[in-house]
Amino acid sequence: MATPRRGSILTPRADDFPRWYQEVLDKAQLADNGPVRGTMVIRPYGYSLWERIQSEIDTRIKRAGAENVYLPLFIPEDYLKREAEHVEGFSPELAVVTHAGGKELTEPLVVRPTSETVFGELMAKWVQSHRDLPLLLNQWANVVRWEMRPRLFLRTSEFLWQEGHTAHATYEDAAAYARRIHLEVYRDFLRSVLALPVLVGVKTARERFAGAINTLTCEAMMGDGKALQVATSHELGQNFAKAFDMTFSDADGQRRLCWTTSWGSSTRIVGGLIMGHGDDGGLVVPPRLAPVQVVLLAVKDDPAVLAAIRDQAERLEHAGVRVRVDDNAGKGFGRRVTDWELKGVPLRLEIGPRDVEAGRFDVVRRDTGERVPTEAGATARVVPELLETVQRGLLASAQDRLAARTVSTESIEEAREAARLGFARIPWRILGEEGERSLATDAITVRCLQTADGRLPPDTVADDDLVAVVGRSY
Repeated sequence: MATPRRGSILTPRADDFPRWYQEVLDKAQLADNGPVRGTMVIRPYGYSLWERIQSEIDTRIKRAGAENVYLPLFIPEDYLKREAEHVEGFSPELAVVTHAGGKELTEPLVVRPTSETVFGELMAKWVQSHRDLPLLLNQWANVVRWEMRPRLFLRTSEFLWQEGHTAHATYEDAAAYARRIHLEVYRDFLRSVLALPVLVGVKTARERFAGAINTLTCEAMMGDGKALQVATSHELGQNFAKAFDMTFSDADGQRRLCWTTSWGSSTRIVGGLIMGHGDDGGLVVPPRLAPVQVVLLAVKDDPAVLAAIRDQAERLEHAGVRVRVDDNAGKGFGRRVTDWELKGVPLRLEIGPRDVEAGRFDVVRRDTGERVPTEAGATARVVPELLETVQRGLLASAQDRLAARTVSTESIEEAREAARLGFARIPWRILGEEGERSLATDAITVRCLQTADGRLPPDTVADDDLVAVVGRSY
């Protein structure tokens, strides 16, 4: 991917990737630190990205049959204690309320780190018969997990997410639905909208979600070769059903335990967008995600220029393009170009007096810096075509990076070395749990287990047929 034509005001990624990331957050006006350590303020442009992410994922969730609900922020401590493995997994991250209304509470309240236990209590109440199943629910909410090493969007003590929870009559139905969500919601969104190819696989027992019998994951490679877990789906078996007596009457009148799932994605995806596509000029936003797909820049505060800007904005909006007009000629043109490059807007249409006279404007691509001369009457046709070209190009670039920095290995030491620059694939029969522990001493983790051809493993696959993908992660 080409560097933008104008000089960057950011630290080059190759020099200091973490510093570059922080500077993008600041200069692209995405987020800021909150007043409490580990909390995050999402600024308007950053939140507009989250709104687009939320809308796209929510549409896919509803297509899969789930309905949205909202559950309380506070959870009785007793709820978590009923599922011992779950609370043990979250104990270091819990925020607990012991006083309210000027008095000490008789039972402490936990600020939700996730809502499995509340959903378990309520779904046990709502499910009585096999006719009530499957029960497919989702909520958009905030959660709190006390983070010791906060990093905006990637790890914060409070963040936004969606969490789905479902109850089913059989193991097979629950497992199939978890896979459907993982492939038709998460993988599809990440590839087709975010333009990020992801590895889909299952977590090892060491990395599995607390209380789950199986965890499915989507792992993306960032610009520096590290992994980012961007979505997970969990088969919870009957663990939570047992803890909350979630039973139903089957067709023969027998009481049976439900099988449940949970699945989620969060504002971490914004961090994945930044690190997955960003360059030394700042953000690069895929057109299908971009809140602003084209910015129309007035070179001068000239009546003819402003009239042309308004005309082009109307043409593009009628063509279904999301447009922003920047006619702030009181701010230097070069500064405005840099600002919009920082924000990663896919295309910009530059219009000055000479362009108006010639009846031709330059459409500039953010991803490559290429200038595409376009007749004034053709923008409504050319711009949508260019947007799709940029979308495909970003996915192709990310796929090329993933392929170039993924190495097949046949020994633990080879995998350890390859994971310094990207991902290493190693047969699980060679790595195993002992090898997994060995790699962890160098902060290298098993991101997922896949089939030999890189697919999500079926439940019936033997361990000897699995391949581990290992790497460093955020």
